[in-house]
Amino acid sequence: MQPALGVALCWAIFGGTHIGLATEPLRGRLVARLGEMGFTAIYFLVASASFGALVAYYAAHRFEGAAGVALPSAPALRWTLMIVAIAGLTLTAPALVVYPRLPAALFGQPIRAPRGIERITRHPFFAGFALFALAHALLATRLVGTVFFGGFALVCVIGAWHQDRKLLARRGAPYAEYLAATSAVPFAAMVSGRQRFVWRELPVAALAIGCGLAIMLRWRWHDAVLADGGAWIIGTFVVGALIAGSNAWRRSRRAAAVAVGIGGAQTHSPAESRGA
Repeated sequence: MQPALGVALCWAIFGGTHIGLATEPLRGRLVARLGEMGFTAIYFLVASASFGALVAYYAAHRFEGAAGVALPSAPALRWTLMIVAIAGLTLTAPALVVYPRLPAALFGQPIRAPRGIERITRHPFFAGFALFALAHALLATRLVGTVFFGGFALVCVIGAWHQDRKLLARRGAPYAEYLAATSAVPFAAMVSGRQRFVWRELPVAALAIGCGLAIMLRWRWHDAVLADGGAWIIGTFVVGALIAGSNAWRRSRRAAAVAVGIGGAQTHSPAESRGA
């Protein structure tokens, strides 16, 4: 089998299950049978297994097959794409930090006014990784690399669009207002006048860490990232997803406890609240 075709098939499995399992009515049926936590666990296991297979296959065949796009023939173009890749990867670090507070996060997080990174893009991880992957797809010297990274970019774009449509149908007018005030494409909401840039709201430390890691990844660890069957990439994504999901779950539990406390307080008269 041609390596590029093998990667495309792996992408079809990962992308199909990752988006398909989250699509109604299948998701609703699974949640009704397994519960929210049970569905999330199954979803995570399927995603981890299919993603691991995708990365491992690419790691084993990344130097094989037909030539890729290898677009940049001029140093200036190559450096431009490298900067785009670093900027995209930089954006993914604060995305993991702010994820539990995003309206699109797991377990039905509250919808509130956009803040910080959300003013730039409501999907910081999708947007950041799409930029990183698109730059790499154009830099790839082998077709298998173009397909591998192009698949990431495509899944990020489709995933962000699908997530917005799903949450709009599920959460109605409040999410519609959130969509109207933000953009998936970085800085598009600011250019159109729907948002403004607020420095003090940005997670500067997370951005700095992300930028530092992106630079180190390019000039120090680049050749070792896909060693050992891509174990570092697989582990980073799996652990990152676990941390983000766990933080979102804890946040949802705290919000539910606060809501119950407020509701309980409102069912008592002032005299009862004082213990009279």
